[in-house]
Amino acid sequence: MAHIVPDGWRELSRSGAAQREIETLALLETGLPAGYTVYHAVHWTNIERGFAMYGEIDFIVVNRAGDLLMIEQKSGFLDETADGLAKRYGGRSKRVAVQMARSRDGLLGKLHARPGCAAVQLDTLLYCPDYRVRNPLTAGLAPERVVDAANRERLVSIIRAILAEGEEQAQARPVHQFLRDIVQLEADVSALLGQAREMVTRISGGLAHWARQLDFSPYRLRVSGTAGSGKTQLALAEYRAACAEGKRPLYVCFNRPLADHFSAIAPAGGLACTFHTLCEQALRAASAVPDFTRPDAFERLVAEAAQRPVAEALRFDAVIVDEGQDFPEVWRDQVLRHARPDARLLWLEDPMQNLYARPPVALPGWVGLHASANYRCPRSVVKLLNALQDDGATMEAASPFAGSEVEFLTYRTAEEMLQQVKEAVRQCYSAGFRKGDVALLSYRGRDNSQLLQRERLGANLLKTFSGRYDLLGQPIYAEGDLLTESVYRFKGQAAPAVILAEVDFAELDDKARRKLFVGASRAMMKLVLVVEEKAAAALLQRLP
Repeated sequence: MAHIVPDGWRELSRSGAAQREIETLALLETGLPAGYTVYHAVHWTNIERGFAMYGEIDFIVVNRAGDLLMIEQKSGFLDETADGLAKRYGGRSKRVAVQMARSRDGLLGKLHARPGCAAVQLDTLLYCPDYRVRNPLTAGLAPERVVDAANRERLVSIIRAILAEGEEQAQARPVHQFLRDIVQLEADVSALLGQAREMVTRISGGLAHWARQLDFSPYRLRVSGTAGSGKTQLALAEYRAACAEGKRPLYVCFNRPLADHFSAIAPAGGLACTFHTLCEQALRAASAVPDFTRPDAFERLVAEAAQRPVAEALRFDAVIVDEGQDFPEVWRDQVLRHARPDARLLWLEDPMQNLYARPPVALPGWVGLHASANYRCPRSVVKLLNALQDDGATMEAASPFAGSEVEFLTYRTAEEMLQQVKEAVRQCYSAGFRKGDVALLSYRGRDNSQLLQRERLGANLLKTFSGRYDLLGQPIYAEGDLLTESVYRFKGQAAPAVILAEVDFAELDDKARRKLFVGASRAMMKLVLVVEEKAAAALLQRLP
């Protein structure tokens, strides 16, 4: 069985051409032996020009020797023109052979410029599972390099005939390193709400690429990155790399939902948990049982865990702290003592998402890296986020999507607020978002929110956290189809469409700006704000 990179593709719910590509992945995984690795959804870019011009390759198959077969899949109907096969995109026709040649030349040029990859062989194959090529000799491609609807059942055997499994060669390792590092393949953890709902690839220049190119010893890296810069993607890349090397990584964050989601998609071999869960495990390893019935249970948990020696089973080869802005110095010391002497240490933080007014911790001797590019949010949302910052910091809008303008729906009374939330939901659905694409966030905490106490909003059943966990430690949600969370619990996550409601403050002070920043920066494509009338006026004054 072939190895597929990146993973998580089985959980994707897609339709159309994307579904056809998922079917091809399943065929390649089961049809090719273990000597092959298949990279999919591979995006590459000219680093000098950023993502303004990029090529797209559907699949790259790599054999044991490190040689490659580039597969371009064209689903649906094709045109056979005098200039060869063509595919229509939005009324425009593009020649398939030209697209493939451009992609091949660009990828080959990057490969040959990479140390250790100069001798790599690269071949190409066109796969059109829905269309039968009537005139193979005039398609613009060699007939033996075309697999169409007539012989699609022979795809695997044709791949093996073109690219033999081969023997291990020294060039294989740098080839795989190239495809993993230069061509970004990390899953966007913030878009995964308990399942791999959307796979997002990162262009070169993303945080997961550049941070992993740094080489220093001991490895002590502090990343101060804005929302959407790829901090959690970097954490996942480090976690996966440690597991791949047979080492044990530890991922620790403050927010329970983020820890749950990270744990759900991280590979086996390490530990991903919250800080308090780590303390609980440290106590249990010392045969002590924490008492959660006491009013000061969590403070006592931290204090008692700090007094216990670290068990060998809780020492790790890599320690990754996410949401570092939420960690006081005593937590810092407690987490880092779980690191082995030669462990890689990674600290990830965003000062603008500090909702608990904790001072930044000192990390003397650590290398610092600042990331100001937001790849997650559309440019319209980044404009709002920049207006919320007071220290002169400006994030770069690195998403290729402009996005629709941020919607402001105002209210004066609690009843008007509920009506405006219904209108916000209607707008999202009218824009084409499905229920699973929308997150309804409350600016208030769980105990002070009207929304989080409701079971239904109009025709929508609300999916809210019950405050309880099952026997496996997973959160229990009320039956519903519209996810409703507090801005505190939704930190570190994202959704295609976000409604930030119950926004009400007497003054747009530092705390209010940070809560707005956290909530707004969860939006990947659309943002609707449901804001009290006076608060809306204060907020609009800050916008350019």
